[in-house]
Amino acid sequence: MSDGCIFCDREQLRELAEVYVENDHCAYASTRDPRDSPEVLPGCGIIVPLAHKTSPFDFDADEWAATHQLLLAAKAAWDERLAPDGYTLIWNCGPSGGQEVPHAHFHVIPRFDDEPLAGAGGRSAIKAPENRRPDPWAPGGGRAKELGPR
Repeated sequence: MSDGCIFCDREQLRELAEVYVENDHCAYASTRDPRDSPEVLPGCGIIVPLAHKTSPFDFDADEWAATHQLLLAAKAAWDERLAPDGYTLIWNCGPSGGQEVPHAHFHVIPRFDDEPLAGAGGRSAIKAPENRRPDPWAPGGGRAKELGPR
């Protein structure tokens, strides 16, 4: 654990999350930057290693397998709750790559056909207020269920 790292504080991640799943190496929390509007793409979350690692380039094989396990768990949770039409998955690595918190974190963002910015990149998806869906919490068409293992 690194002092002052918001992603090392698992209690805070757990408190703020609607969906929280943890395994031996990683945690998934459906939490976001509190500065972002909660009505722009509900269901966004992150997967973080429990050990303070700066980027996924530092992961060992167990951490990669654990990340994959939680990615599938997050997808299953949001497929059930919101029936998204797709997902945007993002790793930002290093300041030049857009990483603001120096603890590796994998963004898992449910996406919907009725978003004003459907098909646009991840930052516009969750940061742009104009990407508010007509009913932010309404289920989508569920096409994301076709992705990955069934």
